[in-house]
Amino acid sequence: MDLRFSAEDEAFRREARDWLQASLAGDFAVVRGRGGPGDEHALFDERLAWERALGAGGWTCLSWPREYGGRDVPLLQQVIFYEEYARAGGPGRVGLVGEGLIGPTILHYGTEDQRRRFLPKIASGEELWCQGYSEPNAGSDLANLATRAELDGGEWVVHGQKVWTSLAHWADWCFVLARTNRDAPRHRGISYLLVPMRQPGIEIRPIQQMTGTSEFSEVFYDGARTAADLVVGDVDGGWKVAMGTLAFERGALTLGQQLSFANEWKEALAAARARDAAADPMLRQRLAQAFIELEIMKYTALRGLTAMAKGEMTRETSISKLYWASVHRRLGELAVDVLGPWAEVGEQLPYELTPVQRLFLYSRADTIYGGANQIQRNIIGERVLGLPPEPKVV
Repeated sequence: MDLRFSAEDEAFRREARDWLQASLAGDFAVVRGRGGPGDEHALFDERLAWERALGAGGWTCLSWPREYGGRDVPLLQQVIFYEEYARAGGPGRVGLVGEGLIGPTILHYGTEDQRRRFLPKIASGEELWCQGYSEPNAGSDLANLATRAELDGGEWVVHGQKVWTSLAHWADWCFVLARTNRDAPRHRGISYLLVPMRQPGIEIRPIQQMTGTSEFSEVFYDGARTAADLVVGDVDGGWKVAMGTLAFERGALTLGQQLSFANEWKEALAAARARDAAADPMLRQRLAQAFIELEIMKYTALRGLTAMAKGEMTRETSISKLYWASVHRRLGELAVDVLGPWAEVGEQLPYELTPVQRLFLYSRADTIYGGANQIQRNIIGERVLGLPPEPKVV
């Protein structure tokens, strides 16, 4: 991994910085810094317009081939754009699931027809996506899923329930893991389907969280349909594709997360200085430790990205979810400790949280969603380190 920037890289940086500064100082100034963790509901229409402006300007899906709406830029220039986006206060991306998860999955596992059908509309911000993985009895143990799909003529018919589906009420499409062969072993007989969300047979019930917002939803499939050819990878071979999607989530997206977390750290540092809390040696040490952990997170993500670009999987990719979830949760705790008693006072009634309060409440779930820490440790121990499996309780 070589992080030295060439003259071409620095020219790309200037181009990105100038575009972001000009755009976020104009009509999009209102979205600057909004839409992060616990704030995903904020200014959705304005952030959707921002997503489409990014697409029109050629600033989405930077690594994708140009023929699918991307820019085909090298890894270092992707890093540069993430840095400048965070520095400019770019808002939380409403198209993140499309660009960061399903897009790379279709690029690597999809058919040419699927690439041409879906990728350009992701890059332009025209279509938004959500992820249909978790179920009430299949969260960290994803292979326990019960949602099923059966062929009926030229269509798959889907029945079941998904939960913790981020941004489902705004999405146009969902990539759904469904059991298509109930006689196969748990990790087989699962297919990876692309399902349109705006149709009869789909009911979306937002889940209100302790932040007072509803980024997540339950989604019920009762005879929802999708075309027979909208399977990514082989029929009954969706587990491999699903694991590929998780690798993308724990690779490129982790770098973007690190930069947004770094902005939150800067806010905590500024608050500590404003309240003279930095004079407390314990808080000062915790601020320093948080900075170190965020730097480790950045370089771990970069190593994972470098390996993925070579078609390799590394331990860094495997540990990234466990690592960043723990780091971010501690950062939320640090932020409220910096503010002291004032962290418990809301900005206004009835339920307007401060950014620090949103960070703290949202980050409590970081070590649960996307694979609980305990499950992540088991996976690392068994699949990465080759340790004996955890004893099964009969």
